[in-house]
Amino acid sequence: MKNNINNLFPPSFTPRVIMVETSHPGNIGAAARAMKTMNMDQLSLVQPKVFPDPVAFARSSGATDLLDKAQVHDSLSEAIQDCQIVVGITARSRKLSAPVVTPKQLISLMNSDYKAMQVGWVFGRERNGLNNDEIDLCNVVCTIPSNPEYGSLNIAAAIQVFCYEWYASQTVANVAPADTTSNSGSLALVGEKEGFYQHLWQALNKIEFLDKDNPVPVQRKLRRLFDRAQLSRSEINILRGILKNVLKQ
Repeated sequence: MKNNINNLFPPSFTPRVIMVETSHPGNIGAAARAMKTMNMDQLSLVQPKVFPDPVAFARSSGATDLLDKAQVHDSLSEAIQDCQIVVGITARSRKLSAPVVTPKQLISLMNSDYKAMQVGWVFGRERNGLNNDEIDLCNVVCTIPSNPEYGSLNIAAAIQVFCYEWYASQTVANVAPADTTSNSGSLALVGEKEGFYQHLWQALNKIEFLDKDNPVPVQRKLRRLFDRAQLSRSEINILRGILKNVLKQ
């Protein structure tokens, strides 16, 4: 008897796969195939070089329904605006203020701290992945452990790793349904948090708190501070009300 993942977790809470500026349409098709085998169907594309394209549909091996309803966006900010948690997938070693986890650790978080939240997995370009500005939009960074002498992994293969880990975690025995009545539904969306951050930068610039020549380091630390707080939508509104009054002074 086949497991039915949809009976375990509502489709709206399955992770969203977000591919940024994918250059080869075949990789989009292969990603759709990887997703469908693990019963995932939320695919978003940020400025793909070529899409739609016959190569993508051919490489999907029948997962054409995912490609038909894939969302195409002009920017990463637009693609994640209704997410609550955003995960940047990267293979590059870099200094980051965001917590860095493995796929298994990420899935564990998704089944505990992030349960019943809309999570977006962001995959970067085939040649050079995500840039630092894109990583700044992520709450968590995830890397796949690999051969230190040869860490090159095709983007569709990387997506398959994450989809498998997610699916396997939902189909083990005695998995409890997501608690959709929890307060996770009130957690601020990325678009709302981004609006708050832009409002905050305005206020901090007014009181000359930020370094005009190099504001990014402090901005990154403040983003991580508020990310850890997991602000609700009502808390965002309170903070923005405070900022509005600061800017009136």
